[in-house]
Amino acid sequence: MKIRLSKEQDFRKLIELDHRVWSTETTPATIAWESVQEFAKRNPEGSQIVALVEGNVVGYLGYHPPTPLKTNQHVLELDIAVDEKFQGMGIGKQLLEKGKIAAKEKGIYKLSLRVLATNEGAIQFYKKCGFIEQGRLIHEFYIGGKYVDDILMYMLLDE
Repeated sequence: MKIRLSKEQDFRKLIELDHRVWSTETTPATIAWESVQEFAKRNPEGSQIVALVEGNVVGYLGYHPPTPLKTNQHVLELDIAVDEKFQGMGIGKQLLEKGKIAAKEKGIYKLSLRVLATNEGAIQFYKKCGFIEQGRLIHEFYIGGKYVDDILMYMLLDE
């Protein structure tokens, strides 16, 4: 496996991965990129850390400031996806470790993420990796005929 920053040549594979990984169990809204150009505008080269197996993109860690406010630039919000066929192989953990190193180098103090309360596997994974629940938006989404909480999690990099 190889882990590196995303390149333009990865965009089509990242789009395919998004379309496979994100469902009503993992995200509150369908992710459907209209074009490579739309994807590139939202996720420019180097804005994601990608995991490749035999040259194929099998996972990524995306990161961005949660707001444009100068007072919030010490925080990065993460999104992580690993192809179902490659889950349980340590890819997600390696992506997070690379992300933590890169964040520390940029002076980032806090990593945060959001996860649906129905995504129990992801919640357990994040907890194993050191993330802590910092809040819960009760009944934030209405998915598949049910109200679903949105869990906010964080990790401080200084500790």
